[in-house]
Amino acid sequence: MEANKQITNEKPNATQTYTFAYSPDELKLESGEKLGPITLAYETYGKLNPEKSNALLVVHALTGDSHAAGTNGWWENLIGPGKGIDTNKYFVICSNVIGGCKGSTGPSSTNPKTGKPYGLSFPLIGIGDMVEAQKRLIDHLGVEKLMSVVGGSMGGMQVLQWMVSYPYKIRSAIPIATTLNHTPQQIAFNEVGRQAVMADPDWKNGDYYGHCPPAKGLAVARMIGHITYMSDTSMTEKFGRKTRVDKEPFKFAADFEVEGYLRYRGDNFVKRFDANSYLYLTKAIDNFNLLNGHNLGNVFKGLRAKVLVIAFKSDWLYPAYQSQETVKACKLAGIEASYCELNSTYGHDSFLLETEQETKLLGDFLKTVENGGKHT
Repeated sequence: MEANKQITNEKPNATQTYTFAYSPDELKLESGEKLGPITLAYETYGKLNPEKSNALLVVHALTGDSHAAGTNGWWENLIGPGKGIDTNKYFVICSNVIGGCKGSTGPSSTNPKTGKPYGLSFPLIGIGDMVEAQKRLIDHLGVEKLMSVVGGSMGGMQVLQWMVSYPYKIRSAIPIATTLNHTPQQIAFNEVGRQAVMADPDWKNGDYYGHCPPAKGLAVARMIGHITYMSDTSMTEKFGRKTRVDKEPFKFAADFEVEGYLRYRGDNFVKRFDANSYLYLTKAIDNFNLLNGHNLGNVFKGLRAKVLVIAFKSDWLYPAYQSQETVKACKLAGIEASYCELNSTYGHDSFLLETEQETKLLGDFLKTVENGGKHT
């Protein structure tokens, strides 16, 4: 093993960490800043075959992590033995993104130059930086070419970035409920969330580690975000205008069940997520722009992978027309691309919840990739 690379807890289905450094011990990021050494937390499921041809990379959304499958995995109903992403057949890899707070290097990590948490000294990171770090992990695991890379929302952005940055490293791609770039409305929602965090007096300009975190601000940010993840129909079906029987004797208490639900989601979120990571990751997805002045027909030039694009009719955060634009870009580049728009009332959260429909789609699609495009 090279001196500047370390791997710990080498055990399938358990969280592992891989630390790597770049010469001279730093990675140049999209922002022009540098970062290093870098640690990635990741999990694997299934076994890599002797040909190393059955590896899939699953990439997570904004507040996800490396624990995609198994008990309490964020895609546990989709990944596993006999499921849509069948771990009896495929070797599945999922890593926490850089900038995150679940084991990978992020603003809450210790800055080796100071011995203290990075805080706001952590450099801005982009989707391309996340993919670059993942690529190094894939290389370390000895996988020359991924059978597929799949993810939804921010995960879908990473899939799209893989299609551009490393087209020769993937046989197929499955971007779900995502976009080539954010609209002003999508940026606006994230900015309100960031402002809520930074307005919390406990934020202390990002230097709150070892003290009270900006829990109230982060909880409000999560509440705002969660509203965009649902739909009007799903909220009506789940809550209607029902009021709480245990409401507090306060004029502005959470009288309605939807109010109590949002407060519950916000309060639980602050127990598992770092406020600075929320700022950095939302900024990364706002800055993501795969077009970046390119003609739509040139975005995926050179890609030879099969592509399956999935969208949901009730998703108003990442509406279907944005996925259709991805399909158009693929078609203009001569890429074999399929598009499926699924009925669901869950809104943007559909990509996490509609696993029965996704199981059929992904299972059939991956079979065609295995068989070189031939249906069985």
